[in-house]
Amino acid sequence: MKAVVCDGVGANLRFATDHPEPVVPEGGTLIEVTACGVCHSDLHVVDGDFPSPLPMVLGHEVTGVHDRLGAVMLYAPWGCRACAQCADGLEQICPDATEAGLFADGGYAQRMAVPDEAYLAPLDGLDPFAVAPLACGGLTAYRAVDHGLDVLRARSTGRGEPPRAMVIGAGGLGQYAIRYIRALTDAEVVAVDLDPAKQANALEVGAHASCGPDDDPGAADVVLDFLGAESTLALAASSVRRRGLVAVVGLFGGRIPFGLGAVPHEAHFLSSFWGSQAQMDELLDLARREPAVVGTVEVVGLSEAQWAHERLRAGDVSSRLVLDPRG
Repeated sequence: MKAVVCDGVGANLRFATDHPEPVVPEGGTLIEVTACGVCHSDLHVVDGDFPSPLPMVLGHEVTGVHDRLGAVMLYAPWGCRACAQCADGLEQICPDATEAGLFADGGYAQRMAVPDEAYLAPLDGLDPFAVAPLACGGLTAYRAVDHGLDVLRARSTGRGEPPRAMVIGAGGLGQYAIRYIRALTDAEVVAVDLDPAKQANALEVGAHASCGPDDDPGAADVVLDFLGAESTLALAASSVRRRGLVAVVGLFGGRIPFGLGAVPHEAHFLSSFWGSQAQMDELLDLARREPAVVGTVEVVGLSEAQWAHERLRAGDVSSRLVLDPRG
């Protein structure tokens, strides 16, 4: 079968037309891959940021066809199903999780094995190419937004300032977050980004205002930091209102002082990682009700995966890139 393999840290991706067929584990199943999104986490595998077992087929934003369920989306974090996190339905933060495309063969291929049919969600009419990036990029943004929904909704029914959300980093995940906040709340949304083009994109997808990090974005009840650098976390801490919430998603490794008096009183600070399978189901339902939250994608052939990685690394992407295993 056709597949794209990462052979080692720093190596160019290898496109193979005769890659071995996936081995289906006991109790598992097989899907024919329809589409697979290209995610920054794929670049992290190539860069050696994760202890991924290489060589490996990349790809974790997967839609496909199952012989019983039909068109499906893959939930890629596979937990141990024995820990407290898995018992709570949070397999994405299971300490012994195995993520498809990051630690096991994924969807940069024509077919892939899945350990359990339960990890497949029917698409029920959704476009498999358009929604493929929802499996990680969209889901990660959805969980971050979900952390702050109660805060924004409580503010909308209370006294004082109207609800306001700030999205730091108006790239792919930030744009998803803007769409979700607009669809699920009545909060005003301000986007912060260094790139004027991304500031403009943020306005196009629904932000009420956008600015650069050196401008004054104002205060917000919920701040979502999709960069996680020291400077962006400092901006989040200085911008969040009392009893507000800051969720950091980005992997830039920033740190800020924390303690009584160091941040606004009773503000909540947390990290947010990927999303649960229940939240993926909620997101697919939202996409059916509100098609505008899905966003646009650019489809390229599987054989062009290395080119797609180079474009993503260079920031030469205005939408989400999706691989078609037929090409």
